[in-house]
Amino acid sequence: RLRCQKGVPPSLRGRAWQYLSGSKVKLEQNMGKFDELDLLPGDPKWLDVIERDLHRQFPFHEMFVSRGGHGQQDLFRVLKAYTLYRPEEGYCQAQAPIAAVLLMHMPAEQAFWCLVQICEKYLPGYYSEKLEAIQLDGQILFSLLHKVSPVAYKHLSKQKIDPILYMTEWFMCAFSRTLPWSSVLRVWDMFFCEGVKIIFRVGLVLLKHTLGSSDKLKSCQGQYETMERLRALSPKIMQETFLVQEV
Repeated sequence: RLRCQKGVPPSLRGRAWQYLSGSKVKLEQNMGKFDELDLLPGDPKWLDVIERDLHRQFPFHEMFVSRGGHGQQDLFRVLKAYTLYRPEEGYCQAQAPIAAVLLMHMPAEQAFWCLVQICEKYLPGYYSEKLEAIQLDGQILFSLLHKVSPVAYKHLSKQKIDPILYMTEWFMCAFSRTLPWSSVLRVWDMFFCEGVKIIFRVGLVLLKHTLGSSDKLKSCQGQYETMERLRALSPKIMQETFLVQEV
C-alpha cells in the first residue's frame, strides 16, 4: 500500500496493476477467452459507436495518433470484446479512456481483463445504461463533502448544483480526462490498491480546494461561474505532489 502511495515504478506499473486488480488471475482462469471474443463479429450497433470514439482518446499520444494505427486497433478490439463479454451492458463512452490508459501499460488481452475488473469489481454499475450507481455515488460524495468542507457543501447546495453535473466524468473515467498525466498514474496506482475510496478522496480534495473558502467563492457567485470553475480546475491543486499528499 505504501509503495502504491509513493508511486509504482513505470517499468513495473502494467504488471502491478494486473496483480493488484486480480486481472492476472482472471486471465489465467479464462485462457483463450479474449481470442475467442476477438474473432467474433460483434454487434453493429456498438461497433459504430466505438469506431467513432477511437480517435478521441489521447489523440496526441504516439499510440493513438494515427487512424487505424495499432493503438486504435487494440482499443477497438478491447472495447468490442467487452460488449460481447457483457452484452447486457454493451459499451459506454467512459470505458474508452479507461481502456486507452490500460493499453499504454499492457497488451490487449491483459488490458481487456483489467477493464473487466474495473467495470465489475472497482466501479460496478457505473457503465450500465441508467447510471444508477454513479448517481448514488454522487450523493455519497456530496454528503462526505459536508464533513470535509462545509463551505463548499453550502455553496453547491445554495446554487442547486447536482453532483452528477460535475463528478460524472471524474468518476466514470477515473480522472483520466481531468488530471495531468503524472497525477493520473499516481491516482491509478492507489486506486488499484485501495479501490473506489481513492476516487472519492480525489474528488473531495478538488472540491475543497476549489470552493472551500469565502476567498475562492468571490469569483464564482452564480451557478454558471461555479460550473466553469469546476470545469477549469487550478493546475496547482491537480499537481501530482500536492494532490497525492492531500489524498
